[in-house]
Amino acid sequence: MSGTHYALFDTVLGRCGIAWNRRGVRALQLPEARDALTVERLGRRAPEAVRSTPAGAAAQAIREIGALLAGEASRLERVALDMEGVPEFHCRVYDAARTIAPGKTLTYGELAMRVGSPGAARAVGQAMGRNPFVIIVPCHRVLAAGGRLGGFSAHGGIVTKLKLLAIEAGSRGGDLFSEDEAGFGFDPAVAVAHLRAADPALADLIDAVGPFRMRLKRTPSIYAALAEAIVYQQLTGRAAGTIWARVCALYPNAHAGPTPEMILRTPDEKLRGAGLSGGKLLALRDLARRTVAGEIPTLAEARDLDDTQLIERLTAVRGIGRWTVEMLLMFRLGRPDVLPVDDLGIRKGYAQCYRKRTLPEPEALRRAGARWAPYRSVASWYLWRALDLPEQAA
Repeated sequence: MSGTHYALFDTVLGRCGIAWNRRGVRALQLPEARDALTVERLGRRAPEAVRSTPAGAAAQAIREIGALLAGEASRLERVALDMEGVPEFHCRVYDAARTIAPGKTLTYGELAMRVGSPGAARAVGQAMGRNPFVIIVPCHRVLAAGGRLGGFSAHGGIVTKLKLLAIEAGSRGGDLFSEDEAGFGFDPAVAVAHLRAADPALADLIDAVGPFRMRLKRTPSIYAALAEAIVYQQLTGRAAGTIWARVCALYPNAHAGPTPEMILRTPDEKLRGAGLSGGKLLALRDLARRTVAGEIPTLAEARDLDDTQLIERLTAVRGIGRWTVEMLLMFRLGRPDVLPVDDLGIRKGYAQCYRKRTLPEPEALRRAGARWAPYRSVASWYLWRALDLPEQAA
């Protein structure tokens, strides 16, 4: 009987294949269009393998891959590999690539430096293209010069690479493709100066917190921002990020998220399988239907609508409340004069800054914040930051 075995196992990416022997994992194959093709590709690396129940390094790899794709802590770097027949340079490259943490990336040139071969970026790219241990040796975390995606030899190519990067980005509660340090529709320096002059207590808070460091997140559309917001509601950032990444990974161009048409075509069980609750599934479908019907404004149309008009139109969507739209106005559209008076963090920050024994009621906070106009978004950011300060500084 052969000493090499193989098995198929399910992941959020589809049905993967793995081959192993007593020395460790011999090969890992991402899903092809059909199981038979996955087994065929796996057989090119381990032609003598017989189908068996995963054990040893294979069972460990399957557990750790499942954890990684679920946004949990993973120790894939501890999985033993059988590199017999792998060129010595490729072995060095694979060992170095395994040190790249989830959510992080290196370029081919940077990886060449790590293995002590400056100028060997092309050779590193070739090693990545022949990587038989996909995911375990995370070639998807290695990019071309300038941070370009480069190629990916697995089925689906760059789309599969994006799915893996999107899932890993979600697992750390962030968005690999979305942060933007510019785009405000106002001058932050002018806003801070206005707040200092308008409110001495807020001026003291600004001194304690330091420079205004709020960052906007780019969004391709109002629909995309709201779809992500629906998933994030009432969940921790880590849990929501993982679910959102799983939803995105159901479709091509994962980093851009699903279009409304994609959501409407996808069966309920597939979306529920990504982790969506029944309520969020209904909210996403309502948002998608309204977008297709033209009820959700485009980014260009949103520029011509004031905050009140946007709040009125967007809160018509199931599952979208005033607070969600206020977060969109502040952190996606960069509107300068938003004060989310129902936000518990802002109410706590206000009580701390102004030495109040009880939290202000929303209407009282609205009246108090009138002095901060037309830069109440900046004041809100500083009130949130008050909760990060040591008690004596606050």
